[in-house]
Amino acid sequence: QVQVVESGGGLVQPGGSLRLSCEVSGFTLHLYAIGWFRQAPGKEREGVSCIRKTDGSTYYTDSVKGRFTISRDNAKNTVYLQMNNLKPEDTAVYYCATILGIYGSRWPAMDEYDYWGSGTQVTVSS
Repeated sequence: QVQVVESGGGLVQPGGSLRLSCEVSGFTLHLYAIGWFRQAPGKEREGVSCIRKTDGSTYYTDSVKGRFTISRDNAKNTVYLQMNNLKPEDTAVYYCATILGIYGSRWPAMDEYDYWGSGTQVTVSS
């Protein structure tokens, strides 16, 4: 059993910053990676960023490169997403998810993630 809990969402003006947290608990012996996803109204869910537990390798979707930074505390099984220079198009429900197993150098697809949090709302507006 694995639990995933996100926090840190809120309302921020364009150009502002937020830091999201994702805490993973339960049976995490085989935790491979933790990822952030988002879904805006009327749009499909997309991957934002992810980080591997083993080596700390990171991935970012093109639209957030240079603005978002993902980091992790392996001892706590906690991942953070620092979001800077936020734009209105970043408005979405942000979900954290984790995947268990061994995947080598391949980044797992969104539909392969095993456990998901319930989401935290991020709204970027003047």
